[in-house]
Amino acid sequence: MSGGRAVLAVVATTAEVLAHPELHEGLLAPWERRRLDRTRIPARRDDVLAARLLVRLCAARFTGLSPGESGPGQYCAACGRDGHGRPYLDGRPGLGVSMSHADGLVAAAVGPGPVGVDVEPATRRPGPPSVLRRLLPESDLREAAALPDPGPALLRLWVRGEALFKAGGGPGLRLLEWTDGERGAVAAVATGAPVIRDVERVQGGKEGRPTARHEAGTKAWGAEEQRSEDR
Repeated sequence: MSGGRAVLAVVATTAEVLAHPELHEGLLAPWERRRLDRTRIPARRDDVLAARLLVRLCAARFTGLSPGESGPGQYCAACGRDGHGRPYLDGRPGLGVSMSHADGLVAAAVGPGPVGVDVEPATRRPGPPSVLRRLLPESDLREAAALPDPGPALLRLWVRGEALFKAGGGPGLRLLEWTDGERGAVAAVATGAPVIRDVERVQGGKEGRPTARHEAGTKAWGAEEQRSEDR
């Protein structure tokens, strides 16, 4: 586990991010705006935009740069192309960057070493079972299925698996998972470092109630087959 700075992780609503006075679509790079313009569903477009703006805000808070200087690049090792795949901060190879969006919710995380974050609405129920069996450990699925209502447990497994995949699924990763009741969100961060979450309420740029420094304490299981890195 890292003995240095903690990972900064923030969960917000899309509306909170888009209302932030420091954040606007003009911060996006040309390739990001072209990709955004291909998103035809307005609500999804807003989610994608908000996630990319929130990760800039987190990177700016972490590095001391401005949001305009904190845009992530993306590179896909599988195809060797830029513009999609795991995000990174140019010139800062030691920092991990991750973002997520889902139905009016966004999350971002920045910190030392590999980092992955995922967020989902608390009411969502992942599936179908055939997909879950490909993506999640069988023992965990059996344990969740034995519950009177397996849905919430399956959702927690899902966000944990997504976070692990985005962090690379390597050794030494641990998980911090939480429910944001105010926003109706379930989120998880995978990292080898401690985590500071919800340090700033992004709505209107106002400072919120700083939370305690958390150790990412759940031991991670393998996540070789998890999916999208850009959600």
